[in-house]
Amino acid sequence: MFENLQDRLGSILNGLTGRGALSEADVSAALREVRRALLEADVALDVVRSFTDRVREKAVGAEILKSIKPGQMVVKIVHDELIEMLGGEGVGIDLNAPAPVVVMMVGLQGSGKTTTTAKIASRMTSRDRKKVLMASLDTRRPAAQEQLRQLGVQTGVDTLPIIAGQSPTDIAARAVQAAKLGGHDIVILDTAGRTHIDEPLMVEMADIKKKSNPHEILLVADSLTGQDAVNLARNFDERVGITGLVLTRMDGDGRGGAALSMRAVTGKPIKLIGVGEKMGELEEFHPRRIADRILGMGDIVSLVEKAAENIDAEKAAAMAAKMAKGKFDLNDLADQLRQMQKMGGMGGIMGLMPGMAGMKDKMAAAGLNDKLFGRQLAIISSMTKAERANPDLLKHSRKKRIASGSGTDAADINKLLKMHRQMADMMKMMGGKGKGGMMKQLMGGLAGKMGLGGGMGGMGGMPDLSNIDPKQLEALQKQAEAAGLGRPGGMPGGLPGLGGGGGLPGLGGAKLPGLGGGFPGLPGLPKKK
Repeated sequence: MFENLQDRLGSILNGLTGRGALSEADVSAALREVRRALLEADVALDVVRSFTDRVREKAVGAEILKSIKPGQMVVKIVHDELIEMLGGEGVGIDLNAPAPVVVMMVGLQGSGKTTTTAKIASRMTSRDRKKVLMASLDTRRPAAQEQLRQLGVQTGVDTLPIIAGQSPTDIAARAVQAAKLGGHDIVILDTAGRTHIDEPLMVEMADIKKKSNPHEILLVADSLTGQDAVNLARNFDERVGITGLVLTRMDGDGRGGAALSMRAVTGKPIKLIGVGEKMGELEEFHPRRIADRILGMGDIVSLVEKAAENIDAEKAAAMAAKMAKGKFDLNDLADQLRQMQKMGGMGGIMGLMPGMAGMKDKMAAAGLNDKLFGRQLAIISSMTKAERANPDLLKHSRKKRIASGSGTDAADINKLLKMHRQMADMMKMMGGKGKGGMMKQLMGGLAGKMGLGGGMGGMGGMPDLSNIDPKQLEALQKQAEAAGLGRPGGMPGGLPGLGGGGGLPGLGGAKLPGLGGGFPGLPGLPKKK
Protein backbone atom coordinates (compact mmCIF):
# COMPACT_ATOMS: atom_id res chain seq x y z
CA MET A 1 0.00 0.00 0.00
CA PHE A 2 2.68 2.54 0.99
CA GLU A 3 5.45 1.34 -1.35
CA ASN A 4 5.56 4.44 -3.61
CA LEU A 5 5.47 6.79 -0.62
CA GLN A 6 8.11 4.69 1.12
CA ASP A 7 10.45 4.89 -1.88
CA ARG A 8 9.98 8.66 -2.29
CA LEU A 9 10.39 9.56 1.40
CA GLY A 10 13.27 7.10 1.74
CA SER A 11 15.28 8.75 -1.04
CA ILE A 12 14.50 12.30 0.23
CA LEU A 13 15.48 11.53 3.83
CA ASN A 14 18.54 9.45 2.86
CA GLY A 15 19.81 12.56 1.05
CA LEU A 16 19.62 14.43 4.36
CA THR A 17 21.11 11.84 6.72
CA GLY A 18 24.49 11.74 5.00
CA ARG A 19 25.04 15.50 5.38
CA GLY A 20 27.20 16.86 8.18
CA ALA A 21 25.35 20.16 8.51
CA LEU A 22 21.96 21.39 7.31
CA SER A 23 20.92 24.94 6.50
CA GLU A 24 17.36 26.23 6.61
CA ALA A 25 17.39 26.14 2.78
CA ASP A 26 18.26 22.40 2.86
CA VAL A 27 15.35 21.69 5.23
CA SER A 28 12.96 23.75 3.06
CA ALA A 29 14.05 21.96 -0.13
CA ALA A 30 13.60 18.54 1.52
CA LEU A 31 10.18 19.52 2.90
CA ARG A 32 9.08 20.67 -0.55
CA GLU A 33 9.86 17.16 -1.80
CA VAL A 34 8.10 15.59 1.21
CA ARG A 35 5.04 17.77 0.51
CA ARG A 36 5.04 16.70 -3.15
CA ALA A 37 5.42 13.02 -2.20
CA LEU A 38 2.47 13.21 0.23
CA LEU A 39 0.24 15.00 -2.29
CA GLU A 40 1.12 12.39 -4.93
CA ALA A 41 0.18 9.72 -2.39
CA ASP A 42 -3.32 11.30 -2.30
CA VAL A 43 -3.07 12.80 1.20
CA ALA A 44 -5.53 15.69 1.75
CA LEU A 45 -4.02 19.12 1.02
CA ASP A 46 -4.83 20.68 4.42
CA VAL A 47 -3.34 17.62 6.17
CA VAL A 48 -0.12 17.93 4.11
CA ARG A 49 0.11 21.65 4.78
CA SER A 50 -0.22 21.33 8.57
CA PHE A 51 2.19 18.34 8.57
CA THR A 52 4.99 20.18 6.71
CA ASP A 53 4.44 23.35 8.80
CA ARG A 54 4.86 21.40 12.05
CA VAL A 55 7.98 19.60 10.74
CA ARG A 56 9.54 22.88 9.56
CA GLU A 57 8.82 24.60 12.88
CA LYS A 58 10.47 21.78 14.84
CA ALA A 59 13.35 21.15 12.41
CA VAL A 60 14.48 24.78 12.15
CA GLY A 61 14.42 25.36 15.90
CA ALA A 62 15.62 21.88 16.87
CA GLU A 63 18.31 21.45 19.47
CA ILE A 64 20.85 19.19 17.76
CA LEU A 65 22.55 16.73 20.10
CA LYS A 66 26.28 16.25 19.60
CA SER A 67 25.89 12.54 18.90
CA ILE A 68 23.21 13.05 16.22
CA LYS A 69 23.69 14.49 12.75
CA PRO A 70 21.19 17.21 11.79
CA GLY A 71 19.82 15.04 8.97
CA GLN A 72 19.01 12.24 11.42
CA MET A 73 17.25 14.78 13.62
CA VAL A 74 15.01 15.80 10.69
CA VAL A 75 14.21 12.13 10.02
CA LYS A 76 13.20 11.73 13.67
CA ILE A 77 10.97 14.83 13.52
CA VAL A 78 9.29 13.58 10.29
CA HIS A 79 8.82 10.16 11.95
CA ASP A 80 7.26 11.68 15.10
CA GLU A 81 4.93 13.93 13.11
CA LEU A 82 3.90 11.00 10.91
CA ILE A 83 2.92 9.07 14.05
CA GLU A 84 0.99 12.12 15.30
CA MET A 85 -0.84 12.44 11.95
CA LEU A 86 -1.82 8.75 12.10
CA GLY A 87 -3.22 9.11 15.61
CA GLY A 88 -0.42 8.77 18.17
CA GLU A 89 -1.38 5.61 20.05
CA GLY A 90 -3.23 2.63 18.58
CA VAL A 91 -6.87 2.26 19.70
CA GLY A 92 -8.64 -1.11 19.65
CA ILE A 93 -12.37 -1.90 19.64
CA ASP A 94 -13.83 -0.84 22.99
CA LEU A 95 -15.73 -3.70 24.64
CA ASN A 96 -15.99 -1.99 28.02
CA ALA A 97 -19.79 -1.98 28.30
CA PRO A 98 -22.55 -4.25 29.69
CA ALA A 99 -23.09 -7.43 27.63
CA PRO A 100 -24.16 -7.79 24.92
CA VAL A 101 -21.92 -5.04 23.51
CA VAL A 102 -23.47 -3.84 20.24
CA VAL A 103 -21.04 -3.08 17.38
CA MET A 104 -22.64 -1.47 14.30
CA MET A 105 -20.86 -1.69 10.94
CA VAL A 106 -21.62 1.09 8.42
CA GLY A 107 -20.26 2.04 4.99
CA LEU A 108 -20.93 2.07 1.27
CA GLN A 109 -21.75 -1.01 -0.81
CA GLY A 110 -18.68 -2.93 -1.96
CA SER A 111 -16.35 -1.64 0.78
CA GLY A 112 -16.12 -5.09 2.39
CA LYS A 113 -18.53 -4.67 5.35
CA THR A 114 -19.84 -8.24 5.43
CA THR A 115 -16.41 -9.88 5.12
CA THR A 116 -14.96 -7.46 7.72
CA THR A 117 -17.86 -8.26 10.09
CA ALA A 118 -16.97 -11.97 9.87
CA LYS A 119 -13.24 -11.23 10.30
CA ILE A 120 -13.86 -9.16 13.46
CA ALA A 121 -16.23 -11.82 14.87
CA SER A 122 -13.71 -14.57 14.14
CA ARG A 123 -10.91 -12.54 15.77
CA MET A 124 -12.97 -11.85 18.92
CA THR A 125 -13.97 -15.52 19.16
CA SER A 126 -10.48 -17.00 18.76
CA ARG A 127 -8.29 -14.32 20.36
CA ASP A 128 -10.51 -12.71 22.99
CA ARG A 129 -12.56 -15.85 23.77
CA LYS A 130 -15.84 -13.92 23.37
CA LYS A 131 -19.21 -15.36 22.39
CA VAL A 132 -20.28 -13.37 19.31
CA LEU A 133 -23.56 -13.13 17.40
CA MET A 134 -23.61 -11.69 13.86
CA ALA A 135 -26.74 -10.28 12.25
CA SER A 136 -27.21 -9.05 8.67
CA LEU A 137 -29.50 -6.02 8.36
CA ASP A 138 -29.02 -5.82 4.59
CA THR A 139 -32.45 -6.62 3.14
CA ARG A 140 -31.77 -5.00 -0.25
CA ARG A 141 -28.73 -6.78 -1.67
CA PRO A 142 -29.66 -10.26 -2.93
CA ALA A 143 -28.34 -13.05 -0.68
CA ALA A 144 -26.53 -10.60 1.65
CA GLN A 145 -28.02 -12.32 4.70
CA GLU A 146 -27.16 -15.74 3.29
CA GLN A 147 -23.56 -14.57 2.69
CA LEU A 148 -23.16 -13.67 6.37
CA ARG A 149 -24.74 -16.99 7.41
CA GLN A 150 -22.22 -18.89 5.23
CA LEU A 151 -19.32 -16.87 6.73
CA GLY A 152 -20.68 -17.73 10.19
CA VAL A 153 -20.55 -21.44 9.31
CA GLN A 154 -17.02 -21.03 7.92
CA THR A 155 -15.71 -19.24 11.05
CA GLY A 156 -17.82 -21.10 13.62
CA VAL A 157 -19.57 -17.89 14.78
CA ASP A 158 -23.32 -17.74 15.57
CA THR A 159 -25.56 -15.83 13.14
CA LEU A 160 -29.09 -14.58 13.67
CA PRO A 161 -31.68 -16.84 11.94
CA ILE A 162 -33.06 -15.19 8.79
CA ILE A 163 -36.76 -14.22 8.80
CA ALA A 164 -37.95 -12.98 5.40
CA GLY A 165 -39.80 -9.66 5.19
CA GLN A 166 -38.43 -8.07 8.39
CA SER A 167 -37.21 -4.45 8.27
CA PRO A 168 -33.58 -3.60 9.22
CA THR A 169 -34.69 -1.91 12.49
CA ASP A 170 -36.78 -4.98 13.48
CA ILE A 171 -33.82 -7.28 12.73
CA ALA A 172 -31.57 -5.06 14.89
CA ALA A 173 -34.00 -5.23 17.84
CA ARG A 174 -34.35 -9.03 17.41
CA ALA A 175 -30.54 -9.45 17.26
CA VAL A 176 -30.01 -7.58 20.55
CA GLN A 177 -32.80 -9.60 22.20
CA ALA A 178 -31.41 -12.91 20.85
CA ALA A 179 -27.91 -11.99 22.11
CA LYS A 180 -29.30 -11.33 25.62
CA LEU A 181 -31.19 -14.62 25.67
CA GLY A 182 -28.28 -16.57 24.16
CA GLY A 183 -25.70 -15.25 26.62
CA HIS A 184 -23.59 -13.60 23.90
CA ASP A 185 -20.89 -11.08 24.86
CA ILE A 186 -20.99 -9.14 21.57
CA VAL A 187 -23.52 -8.61 18.77
CA ILE A 188 -22.25 -7.26 15.45
CA LEU A 189 -24.81 -5.61 13.14
CA ASP A 190 -23.87 -5.67 9.45
CA THR A 191 -25.95 -2.83 7.97
CA ALA A 192 -26.89 -2.23 4.33
CA GLY A 193 -24.84 0.04 2.06
CA ARG A 194 -25.54 2.03 -1.07
CA THR A 195 -23.36 2.81 -4.06
CA HIS A 196 -23.31 6.43 -2.83
CA ILE A 197 -24.44 8.42 0.23
CA ASP A 198 -28.14 9.35 0.09
CA GLU A 199 -30.82 10.57 2.50
CA PRO A 200 -32.76 7.26 2.89
CA LEU A 201 -29.49 5.49 3.85
CA MET A 202 -28.70 8.05 6.57
CA VAL A 203 -32.28 7.91 7.93
CA GLU A 204 -32.06 4.09 8.09
CA MET A 205 -28.68 4.22 9.90
CA ALA A 206 -30.08 6.73 12.43
CA ASP A 207 -33.15 4.50 13.08
CA ILE A 208 -30.96 1.41 13.60
CA LYS A 209 -28.72 3.38 15.97
CA LYS A 210 -31.77 4.53 17.99
CA LYS A 211 -33.17 0.99 18.18
CA SER A 212 -29.98 -0.93 19.03
CA ASN A 213 -27.98 1.69 21.00
CA PRO A 214 -24.54 0.56 19.70
CA HIS A 215 -21.43 1.02 21.84
CA GLU A 216 -19.19 1.15 18.74
CA ILE A 217 -20.09 2.40 15.24
CA LEU A 218 -17.33 1.36 12.86
CA LEU A 219 -17.12 2.85 9.37
CA VAL A 220 -15.71 0.35 6.85
CA ALA A 221 -13.96 2.22 4.03
CA ASP A 222 -12.07 0.94 1.00
CA SER A 223 -8.58 2.44 1.24
CA LEU A 224 -8.22 2.33 -2.57
CA THR A 225 -10.89 5.03 -3.03
CA GLY A 226 -8.43 7.73 -1.91
CA GLN A 227 -9.82 11.17 -1.05
CA ASP A 228 -13.42 10.05 -1.55
CA ALA A 229 -13.05 7.83 1.51
CA VAL A 230 -12.23 10.94 3.58
CA ASN A 231 -15.43 12.71 2.43
CA LEU A 232 -17.38 9.52 3.17
CA ALA A 233 -16.01 9.41 6.74
CA ARG A 234 -16.87 13.07 7.29
CA ASN A 235 -20.48 12.57 6.06
CA PHE A 236 -21.13 9.45 8.13
CA ASP A 237 -19.65 11.08 11.22
CA GLU A 238 -21.83 14.18 10.88
CA ARG A 239 -25.06 12.21 10.36
CA VAL A 240 -24.64 9.00 12.37
CA GLY A 241 -21.59 9.62 14.58
CA ILE A 242 -18.85 7.03 14.10
CA THR A 243 -16.47 5.87 16.85
CA GLY A 244 -13.75 4.42 14.63
CA LEU A 245 -12.63 3.38 11.16
CA VAL A 246 -11.77 0.07 9.53
CA LEU A 247 -9.76 0.33 6.29
CA THR A 248 -10.03 -2.59 3.88
CA ARG A 249 -7.76 -3.63 0.98
CA MET A 250 -4.62 -2.23 2.62
CA ASP A 251 -2.73 -4.94 0.71
CA GLY A 252 -3.64 -3.26 -2.60
CA ASP A 253 -1.35 -1.05 -4.63
CA GLY A 254 -3.16 2.22 -3.86
CA ARG A 255 -1.24 5.25 -2.76
CA GLY A 256 -2.22 5.13 0.92
CA GLY A 257 -3.41 8.74 1.17
CA ALA A 258 -6.80 7.79 2.64
CA ALA A 259 -5.14 6.07 5.59
CA LEU A 260 -2.91 9.08 6.24
CA SER A 261 -5.74 11.64 5.88
CA MET A 262 -8.71 10.03 7.59
CA ARG A 263 -7.47 10.22 11.16
CA ALA A 264 -6.36 13.85 10.74
CA VAL A 265 -9.59 14.95 9.00
CA THR A 266 -12.20 13.14 11.14
CA GLY A 267 -10.38 12.95 14.46
CA LYS A 268 -11.60 9.33 14.71
CA PRO A 269 -9.08 6.54 15.23
CA ILE A 270 -8.38 3.89 12.60
CA LYS A 271 -8.94 0.73 14.68
CA LEU A 272 -8.35 -2.12 12.24
CA ILE A 273 -6.97 -2.69 8.74
CA GLY A 274 -7.84 -5.50 6.33
CA VAL A 275 -4.67 -6.82 4.66
CA GLY A 276 -6.09 -9.66 2.56
CA GLU A 277 -9.13 -11.76 1.69
CA LYS A 278 -8.61 -14.56 4.23
CA MET A 279 -10.43 -14.52 7.58
CA GLY A 280 -7.22 -14.11 9.58
CA GLU A 281 -5.97 -11.17 7.48
CA LEU A 282 -7.10 -8.38 9.76
CA GLU A 283 -4.63 -6.35 11.85
CA GLU A 284 -4.84 -3.76 14.58
CA PHE A 285 -3.76 -0.33 13.38
CA HIS A 286 -0.63 0.87 15.22
CA PRO A 287 0.40 4.40 14.10
CA ARG A 288 4.03 3.94 15.21
CA ARG A 289 4.42 0.68 13.31
CA ILE A 290 2.82 2.10 10.14
CA ALA A 291 5.11 5.17 10.35
CA ASP A 292 8.11 2.83 10.76
CA ARG A 293 7.08 0.90 7.65
CA ILE A 294 6.54 4.08 5.60
CA LEU A 295 10.03 5.34 6.51
CA GLY A 296 11.59 1.93 5.79
CA MET A 297 12.49 1.29 9.44
CA GLY A 298 10.79 -2.11 9.43
CA ASP A 299 8.40 -3.41 12.05
CA ILE A 300 10.04 -5.96 14.31
CA VAL A 301 7.06 -6.11 16.69
CA SER A 302 4.56 -7.09 13.96
CA LEU A 303 7.06 -9.60 12.57
CA VAL A 304 7.44 -11.28 15.99
CA GLU A 305 3.65 -11.24 16.50
CA LYS A 306 3.11 -12.84 13.08
CA ALA A 307 5.70 -15.48 13.93
CA ALA A 308 4.04 -16.15 17.32
CA GLU A 309 0.66 -16.65 15.60
CA ASN A 310 1.93 -18.84 12.75
CA ILE A 311 4.84 -20.87 14.12
CA ASP A 312 3.85 -24.20 15.63
CA ALA A 313 5.77 -24.46 18.95
CA GLU A 314 6.07 -28.27 18.83
CA LYS A 315 7.36 -28.25 15.26
CA ALA A 316 9.83 -25.48 16.15
CA ALA A 317 11.14 -27.54 19.09
CA ALA A 318 11.54 -30.64 16.87
CA MET A 319 13.29 -28.50 14.25
CA ALA A 320 15.66 -27.09 16.89
CA ALA A 321 16.56 -30.62 18.01
CA LYS A 322 17.27 -31.62 14.38
CA MET A 323 19.34 -28.50 13.82
CA ALA A 324 21.41 -29.27 16.91
CA LYS A 325 22.30 -32.61 15.29
CA GLY A 326 22.97 -30.90 11.94
CA LYS A 327 20.13 -32.75 10.18
CA PHE A 328 17.92 -31.06 7.58
CA ASP A 329 15.95 -33.02 4.96
CA LEU A 330 13.47 -31.96 2.25
CA ASN A 331 10.50 -32.37 4.64
CA ASP A 332 12.10 -29.70 6.86
CA LEU A 333 12.65 -27.45 3.85
CA ALA A 334 8.96 -27.81 2.89
CA ASP A 335 7.96 -26.88 6.47
CA GLN A 336 10.14 -23.77 6.32
CA LEU A 337 8.62 -22.70 2.97
CA ARG A 338 5.06 -23.21 4.27
CA GLN A 339 5.80 -21.14 7.38
CA MET A 340 7.17 -18.31 5.24
CA GLN A 341 4.00 -18.42 3.12
CA LYS A 342 1.85 -18.24 6.27
CA MET A 343 3.75 -15.17 7.46
CA GLY A 344 3.00 -13.27 4.26
CA GLY A 345 5.66 -14.68 1.95
CA MET A 346 9.06 -13.21 1.16
CA GLY A 347 7.68 -9.74 0.37
CA GLY A 348 5.65 -9.56 3.58
CA ILE A 349 8.57 -10.61 5.79
CA MET A 350 11.07 -8.31 4.02
CA GLY A 351 8.70 -5.35 4.39
CA LEU A 352 8.74 -5.81 8.19
CA MET A 353 12.50 -6.22 8.55
CA PRO A 354 14.47 -3.05 9.36
CA GLY A 355 16.27 -1.64 6.31
CA MET A 356 15.12 -4.51 4.09
CA ALA A 357 12.16 -2.90 2.29
CA GLY A 358 14.37 -1.98 -0.66
CA MET A 359 15.49 -5.61 -1.08
CA LYS A 360 12.06 -6.71 -2.34
CA ASP A 361 12.67 -5.29 -5.83
CA LYS A 362 16.12 -6.90 -6.08
CA MET A 363 14.70 -10.25 -5.04
CA ALA A 364 11.79 -9.98 -7.50
CA ALA A 365 14.28 -9.16 -10.29
CA ALA A 366 16.22 -12.31 -9.38
CA GLY A 367 13.02 -14.39 -9.59
CA LEU A 368 12.86 -14.94 -5.83
CA ASN A 369 9.14 -14.42 -5.34
CA ASP A 370 6.35 -16.36 -3.68
CA LYS A 371 5.54 -18.22 -6.93
CA LEU A 372 9.00 -19.78 -6.65
CA PHE A 373 8.06 -21.15 -3.20
CA GLY A 374 4.86 -22.65 -4.63
CA ARG A 375 6.84 -24.32 -7.39
CA GLN A 376 9.36 -25.72 -4.92
CA LEU A 377 6.61 -27.08 -2.68
CA ALA A 378 5.04 -28.77 -5.74
CA ILE A 379 8.41 -30.42 -6.51
CA ILE A 380 8.81 -31.72 -2.93
CA SER A 381 5.17 -32.96 -2.90
CA SER A 382 5.86 -35.01 -6.07
CA MET A 383 8.63 -36.98 -4.33
CA THR A 384 8.24 -40.24 -2.43
CA LYS A 385 8.69 -40.39 1.34
CA ALA A 386 12.13 -42.02 0.90
CA GLU A 387 13.28 -39.35 -1.59
CA ARG A 388 12.26 -36.51 0.74
CA ALA A 389 14.18 -38.08 3.62
CA ASN A 390 17.24 -38.88 1.48
CA PRO A 391 17.74 -36.48 -1.49
CA ASP A 392 20.84 -38.43 -2.60
CA LEU A 393 18.47 -41.01 -4.15
CA LEU A 394 17.43 -38.48 -6.80
CA LYS A 395 19.07 -39.65 -10.01
CA HIS A 396 18.07 -38.74 -13.59
CA SER A 397 15.06 -41.12 -13.98
CA ARG A 398 13.56 -40.04 -10.66
CA LYS A 399 14.04 -36.36 -11.49
CA LYS A 400 12.25 -36.92 -14.79
CA ARG A 401 9.26 -38.46 -12.95
CA ILE A 402 9.16 -35.62 -10.35
CA ALA A 403 9.39 -32.93 -13.08
CA SER A 404 6.46 -34.51 -14.91
CA GLY A 405 4.42 -34.76 -11.67
CA SER A 406 5.07 -31.17 -10.56
CA GLY A 407 4.87 -29.43 -13.95
CA THR A 408 8.51 -28.27 -13.72
CA ASP A 409 11.79 -29.29 -15.36
CA ALA A 410 15.10 -30.83 -14.27
CA ALA A 411 16.72 -27.38 -13.91
CA ASP A 412 14.09 -26.39 -11.28
CA ILE A 413 14.72 -29.62 -9.37
CA ASN A 414 18.50 -29.08 -9.45
CA LYS A 415 18.03 -25.51 -8.12
CA LEU A 416 15.90 -26.84 -5.27
CA LEU A 417 18.47 -29.51 -4.40
CA LYS A 418 21.27 -26.92 -4.48
CA MET A 419 19.22 -24.70 -2.16
CA HIS A 420 18.64 -27.66 0.18
CA ARG A 421 22.37 -28.56 0.20
CA GLN A 422 23.33 -24.98 1.10
CA MET A 423 20.75 -24.86 3.90
CA ALA A 424 21.79 -28.30 5.17
CA ASP A 425 25.45 -27.15 5.29
CA MET A 426 24.37 -24.02 7.12
CA MET A 427 22.38 -26.10 9.65
CA LYS A 428 25.45 -28.27 10.29
CA MET A 429 27.49 -25.14 10.98
CA MET A 430 24.79 -23.70 13.20
CA GLY A 431 24.48 -26.90 15.16
CA GLY A 432 28.28 -27.26 15.45
CA LYS A 433 29.91 -27.86 18.82
CA GLY A 434 32.41 -24.98 18.78
CA LYS A 435 31.33 -22.22 21.18
CA GLY A 436 27.77 -23.55 21.30
CA GLY A 437 27.17 -23.40 17.56
CA MET A 438 27.07 -20.49 15.18
CA MET A 439 23.30 -19.95 15.52
CA LYS A 440 23.65 -19.55 19.28
CA GLN A 441 26.48 -17.07 18.85
CA LEU A 442 24.52 -15.07 16.29
CA MET A 443 21.24 -14.99 18.19
CA GLY A 444 23.00 -14.65 21.55
CA GLY A 445 24.76 -11.51 20.32
CA LEU A 446 21.50 -10.12 18.99
CA ALA A 447 19.77 -10.95 22.28
CA GLY A 448 22.44 -9.11 24.25
CA LYS A 449 22.17 -6.07 22.01
CA MET A 450 18.39 -5.96 22.39
CA GLY A 451 18.39 -6.56 26.13
CA LEU A 452 16.78 -10.02 26.04
CA GLY A 453 19.55 -11.53 28.14
CA GLY A 454 19.83 -15.29 28.07
CA GLY A 455 16.17 -16.03 27.37
CA MET A 456 16.87 -17.19 23.85
CA GLY A 457 15.73 -20.79 23.98
CA GLY A 458 13.39 -22.41 21.50
CA MET A 459 14.18 -22.59 17.82
CA GLY A 460 17.94 -22.93 17.62
CA GLY A 461 18.50 -19.87 19.81
CA MET A 462 15.50 -17.78 18.68
CA PRO A 463 13.45 -16.10 21.44
CA ASP A 464 10.54 -18.08 22.90
CA LEU A 465 7.77 -16.09 21.24
CA SER A 466 4.97 -17.51 23.37
CA ASN A 467 6.32 -15.86 26.53
CA ILE A 468 6.91 -12.34 25.17
CA ASP A 469 4.15 -9.95 26.17
CA PRO A 470 3.21 -6.91 24.02
CA LYS A 471 5.06 -4.45 26.30
CA GLN A 472 8.26 -6.46 25.88
CA LEU A 473 7.71 -6.41 22.12
CA GLU A 474 7.36 -2.63 22.08
CA ALA A 475 10.54 -2.37 24.16
CA LEU A 476 12.27 -4.75 21.74
CA GLN A 477 11.36 -2.48 18.80
CA LYS A 478 12.74 0.62 20.57
CA GLN A 479 15.92 -1.19 21.58
CA ALA A 480 16.36 -2.44 18.02
CA GLU A 481 16.09 1.14 16.76
CA ALA A 482 18.60 2.30 19.35
CA ALA A 483 20.94 -0.52 18.29
CA GLY A 484 20.83 0.75 14.72
CA LEU A 485 18.56 -2.00 13.35
CA GLY A 486 15.69 0.36 12.57
CA ARG A 487 17.23 3.31 10.80
CA PRO A 488 16.11 4.36 7.35
CA GLY A 489 18.46 3.39 4.57
CA GLY A 490 19.78 0.17 6.00
CA MET A 491 21.29 -1.33 9.12
CA PRO A 492 24.44 0.63 9.95
CA GLY A 493 24.94 -1.26 13.17
CA GLY A 494 25.11 -4.64 11.46
CA LEU A 495 23.85 -7.84 12.98
CA PRO A 496 26.11 -9.23 15.72
CA GLY A 497 28.12 -12.12 14.45
CA LEU A 498 27.98 -10.84 10.86
CA GLY A 499 30.61 -8.17 11.25
CA GLY A 500 29.99 -4.47 10.72
CA GLY A 501 28.14 -3.12 7.76
CA GLY A 502 25.09 -5.35 8.22
CA GLY A 503 23.28 -6.51 5.13
CA LEU A 504 22.28 -9.97 4.05
CA PRO A 505 24.87 -12.43 2.73
CA GLY A 506 25.56 -11.85 -0.93
CA LEU A 507 23.87 -8.45 -0.99
CA GLY A 508 26.98 -6.39 -0.46
CA GLY A 509 27.06 -6.81 3.31
CA ALA A 510 28.96 -9.35 5.40
CA LYS A 511 28.58 -12.99 4.36
CA LEU A 512 27.94 -16.08 6.39
CA PRO A 513 31.01 -18.31 5.98
CA GLY A 514 30.75 -21.20 3.57
CA LEU A 515 27.78 -19.87 1.64
CA GLY A 516 29.65 -18.18 -1.18
CA GLY A 517 27.30 -15.20 -1.22
CA GLY A 518 23.61 -15.17 -1.98
CA PHE A 519 20.72 -15.18 0.46
CA PRO A 520 21.27 -18.37 2.56
CA GLY A 521 19.94 -21.18 0.45
CA LEU A 522 18.34 -18.90 -2.12
CA PRO A 523 20.60 -19.05 -5.18
CA GLY A 524 20.56 -16.63 -8.05
CA LEU A 525 20.51 -13.28 -6.24
CA PRO A 526 22.83 -10.89 -8.11
CA LYS A 527 25.80 -9.66 -6.14
CA LYS A 528 26.45 -5.91 -5.92
CA LYS A 529 29.02 -4.77 -8.45
